[in-house]
Amino acid sequence: MIQKKNHGDLRIVLEVWRQNGPGAPGAFEEHEVMANEHMSFLELLDVLNEQLVESGQEPFVFEHDCREGICGSCSMTIDGKPHGPRDRTTACQLHMREYRNGDRVRVEPWRANAFPVVKDLMTDRSAFDRIQQAGGYVSINTGSAPDAHAMPVNKENADMAFDAAACIGCGACVAACPNASAMLFTSAKLSQYTLLPQGQPERDQRALGMVEQMDAEGFGNCTNHYECEAACPKGISVTNIARMNREYTRATLRRRN
Repeated sequence: MIQKKNHGDLRIVLEVWRQNGPGAPGAFEEHEVMANEHMSFLELLDVLNEQLVESGQEPFVFEHDCREGICGSCSMTIDGKPHGPRDRTTACQLHMREYRNGDRVRVEPWRANAFPVVKDLMTDRSAFDRIQQAGGYVSINTGSAPDAHAMPVNKENADMAFDAAACIGCGACVAACPNASAMLFTSAKLSQYTLLPQGQPERDQRALGMVEQMDAEGFGNCTNHYECEAACPKGISVTNIARMNREYTRATLRRRN
């Protein structure tokens, strides 16, 4: 009989979503894991998978990369909240000191038609890539990094562009929105170019291409619930959505003329 390794004195009961593929039925599986308060949530899942492998069972599939809150890969809903209970925190930065001994925690993938489940906790978020490819580029040759202040940029615009570019594309905004809208993500990626001089040549084309691709991917519309901003681990502002709507209206009128 294989003995469970004791990784700490914190007993956590996990209810984890198990699904073999996008068309397969899924269900929650219950597992008990011993942890310590210094573990991140992803390390807790590592311990669970270690237990499963040692007992001859299949480990859970979940996506991760940097584990530093940068890559946006750890796309999972924890107790009904994208990335878990802490504000502006990714799942990899959520630590077990947020929980108490004996707590029951439910973990599941993003729930959105545009993010089909690949397996278990891993979803296909390539729709975001296609939205960016539809217009998130500049055609001019930017060359190497210019000298400081070589190209004048209004400080307010520079700050807003920097804030918008902080979006890591995790999809928490979609998972939190009751309409599964991707407008916060799309508007952030649109804004980071629109607000800077380098983004002006494709300004109209970018707005049309990205918004139309977003609609084609099957995301819902924004109805001002503001759940997207609340769930975003980087605090991306919904003011970007208003900017995107203005840009799209402007580009549509110019195309008609």
